[in-house]
Amino acid sequence: MNRRIVVFTGNLAFSVRKGIVEIDRSIPGLSWLVVLHSPRKTPAQLLRNQWRNLRRNGWRWIPYQLADLWQRVFTPSGHSGESCGPGAEFSMAALAARPNLRVLKVVDIHASETIDDVRAFQPHVGLSLAAPILRRELFGIPTVGTVNLHKGKVPDYRGMPPAFWELWNGEESVGCTVHWVDDRLDTGEVAAETVVEREKYSTFRGLQLRLDEIGVELMRHVIGEIFKGMRPATPQRPGGRTYRKPTLAQMAVLNDKLLALQPERAALSRRVAKSVLSIAARLIWGAGVHALVAPRITVLLYHRVSDAVRDNLTVGIEQFERQMALLRRHCRVLSIEEVLASPTIQRSSRPLVCVTFDDGYLDNYVNAVPSLLRHEIPAAFFVSTGIVNSNNRFPHDIRRGNPVIPMMQWEHLRKMHSAGFTIGSHTVNHIDCALEPAAVVSDELGRSLADLRRELGVEECIFAYPYGGKQHMTPDRLEMVKRAGYSGCLAAYGGSNLRRVDRFNVLRRGIDSAFSDQAFLLECVGLA
Repeated sequence: MNRRIVVFTGNLAFSVRKGIVEIDRSIPGLSWLVVLHSPRKTPAQLLRNQWRNLRRNGWRWIPYQLADLWQRVFTPSGHSGESCGPGAEFSMAALAARPNLRVLKVVDIHASETIDDVRAFQPHVGLSLAAPILRRELFGIPTVGTVNLHKGKVPDYRGMPPAFWELWNGEESVGCTVHWVDDRLDTGEVAAETVVEREKYSTFRGLQLRLDEIGVELMRHVIGEIFKGMRPATPQRPGGRTYRKPTLAQMAVLNDKLLALQPERAALSRRVAKSVLSIAARLIWGAGVHALVAPRITVLLYHRVSDAVRDNLTVGIEQFERQMALLRRHCRVLSIEEVLASPTIQRSSRPLVCVTFDDGYLDNYVNAVPSLLRHEIPAAFFVSTGIVNSNNRFPHDIRRGNPVIPMMQWEHLRKMHSAGFTIGSHTVNHIDCALEPAAVVSDELGRSLADLRRELGVEECIFAYPYGGKQHMTPDRLEMVKRAGYSGCLAAYGGSNLRRVDRFNVLRRGIDSAFSDQAFLLECVGLA
């Protein structure tokens, strides 16, 4: 069978690149042609577009464009130099370097030269991923046709943008569909579809991030079926509606509606004070104060990334995505191994930060890992090996009266480990090491280490003790950690690591849903 795939796209964003790589991994022997539509606009066209948008959006268009200009000109790039951390395989450079893939950048995706190039490639199937509307002379070239990834439920939510109009209309879920491309917008036969349930505190961007991941898996499944010789196709039911891009006024209305559903925030005066302090701290750090104060590494501690709750163990999906973008933009991010290898901390003009997670909740894999991969952030996950891969519950969840919260399975941890993330121990049953008898602590330390070595092939293993307070670890229990064979031990009672790193008392700062972006950056600087 012909194993050539053509991709039509107008934006090689992370989710598009990841989708290509995941399909290529799952189906051997593929060849790719990626047609990137990149039109050039004349000054006259740009002016007409600005005038059209000003008429449609009114005064809001001016600050919107100024903010966009500021972002483009003054925001530092998140990536400087090459990266070999988790997610690097999805970078633009890594994609372009794949020997079985060619990127064809064109000014007009429907130009005769483009059509000739696609015909010469002789693709078996076409993928429309974030593409402009395609004409039949292009989408009809592949042998079996072209499938489009539409992040909406058809026929009710054709058009764009993903998740917006579902939230506007108060829907309880949003759809994701792979359908065959035909001559009208999003009307082709459905190859596969699924839904993402809206959670209590779901945000517009948070749902879009979930749809990105669901879309990658859905398209990978469909392409796998096609290369098995099948052509899944179910006609859409009659009716439906096609939506267009909302105005800035409509976006503001929806934002206010969703904001009203969030828990009450800190008083405005307190938020302003935190923002001023954060900005001042980063300015003086960049101006040279890093050369005057003790060098430091700030290790961040997360537990959950979810929009189901807002509490002191959880951050939101969109919130976590913003935080990882801020880390990549403003900080130098270290792996936990680099932290432990820093007995003497070197000075840095950018704050030194490390990301860690405790416990092993499934939302770490579903919601946190995609953002970590997108921004190429190394992270360590410390799991209770008797609670992951089971229906057991954490004592703190039982005390809080929480509903059953899904845990990661070993298959999730294997994928994370193979992607480059560190997996460490958090005991077997999340015990208080200071309170339990020595025999129990010794057994938990040994069994957890054995579990990780058996299931993941971990050699050097790091330990993060449950609850993390000073009162939850004693000198004799710490000696037991060392004798068990762990290479480091992490606490969780706040503070940054100054001048040197004590491998068996690595300090961490907890992050939760109460942190604004500026408060988060203040924690990263580690001056407060």
